[in-house]
Amino acid sequence: MKNSLLFLCVFVCAPLLAVCQEAFKITHGPYLQALGETGVNIVFTTNKKAMAWVELAPADGSHFYAQERQKIFASEHGNKTETTVHNVRIEGLKPATKYRYRIYAQEVLSHESYIVKYGNIAASAAYRAELPTFTTSDPKATSTQFAIVNDIHQQNDVLKKLLGQVDWQANKLVFFNGDMQNNSRNEAQIFSSYMDTAISIFASQVPMYYARGNHESRGEFANEFPRYFPTANGKLYYLLRSGPVCFVVLDTGEDKPDSDIEYSGTADYDAYRTQQAEWLKEALKQPEYTTAPYKVVVAHIPPFGGWHGEMEVAQKFVPILNAAGAQIMLSGHLHRNVKRAPEANAWQFPVLVNSNTSIIRARADEKQLQIEVYDLEGKKIDAVTIQPSK
Repeated sequence: MKNSLLFLCVFVCAPLLAVCQEAFKITHGPYLQALGETGVNIVFTTNKKAMAWVELAPADGSHFYAQERQKIFASEHGNKTETTVHNVRIEGLKPATKYRYRIYAQEVLSHESYIVKYGNIAASAAYRAELPTFTTSDPKATSTQFAIVNDIHQQNDVLKKLLGQVDWQANKLVFFNGDMQNNSRNEAQIFSSYMDTAISIFASQVPMYYARGNHESRGEFANEFPRYFPTANGKLYYLLRSGPVCFVVLDTGEDKPDSDIEYSGTADYDAYRTQQAEWLKEALKQPEYTTAPYKVVVAHIPPFGGWHGEMEVAQKFVPILNAAGAQIMLSGHLHRNVKRAPEANAWQFPVLVNSNTSIIRARADEKQLQIEVYDLEGKKIDAVTIQPSK
């Protein structure tokens, strides 16, 4: 009996002890979210609960250690957050300005009433290391470049090959247009499925924006999604301006009726899309949209196909987009390349569906928005040209 208890203790307690003894460290990130003219979110994770901050410096050629740098803490409602997912929102930046940054976190060993015991500090390298940078949006820019991938479904080799085609010196932003993973089970899955790859290639210096897909909506970890992908307005649908392009990023939800057995009673997407439609009516009256030469919708599920989610997109979003002069919708979901022309009694703009093995690369300037689709080998397989709206 004693031997059995000893075995049980070793079997159960040893892994827990190993976790407790593991050195405090930054585990994933940093990566940029919600970059705008005057602000950005910097996100990273640690293996243990901590308080975190970012040190910020202009990219002016001075050594990062030349002086004490501004510290911006991860905080909510006036309190520094004690967590493993760190979201540092930086405000008050100058438009069209390049910054360097360094991430920090200090382990919180215990917090009882007024007494907090701190552990070690972990930080990204700065001495003899090239710090990551970002450049805030330029409100006067007359051109931009962007890329879109979708439906990767945890295939890092595909993601690497597609992103390997991007000119990172010129590309301003990247969209993940849904279904980057198969479902949502835990934090580790987010990073192993695609985010570690994205961070290693671009996401610490070039902003990534998410249009959530139906597969990110499934699983016991699905409600945690906004913690890892914060937005400027706190919603998973939003407007984004980059140079002459205003992006209308929609969250199209699930593709089947809410009552479908696959959702086990967790889905409430019909009401969610109705609420989103009400937001959309007002959002498309904003100057960042109305003054944009190009009006581009990014939405995972397209407005055709006959499934419930597709019909919801067609019925609830498309009439509003038509009335506001949307010029094109960029979608995924179907795992194949499809281009549909405007239809008089439906969508009054082209709909371009990107497959799970191709990438959209686009350039906009004063003359035109050129959207091109490339396969895994870098061969151009489709294109759409949009003229500036009047």
